Amino acid sequence: MNTQLQAFKAEFFKALAHPLRIRILELLCEGERSVTEIQTLLESEGSAVSQQLSILRAKNIVVGVKQGKQVMYSLVDPMVADLLAITKDIFNNHLIHIISIFEDQD
Repeated sequence: MNTQLQAFKAEFFKALAHPLRIRILELLCEGERSVTEIQTLLESEGSAVSQQLSILRAKNIVVGVKQGKQVMYSLVDPMVADLLAITKDIFNNHLIHIISIFEDQD
């Protein structure tokens, strides 16, 4: 079981390992969005956004639901928002550590 969990974690983090995918997920943390909305808000090419959404969908991180002519995307698990917030905290802690190293050198 532990091996299966480790494999899941590795695949999950691989799916997150692209800046555009992270940006898409951050938008979806705020709520459901259409592909057009995502493209506009991220000022990104349609094919690039669609490609990244496809990867996130294949890994069951986002889900797309057709509403009329649009596909609306949302997070499968809202805990992804918590994970992104924790990652931001880790980044901030890292910066604080780096700044303190430079300040100690003065």
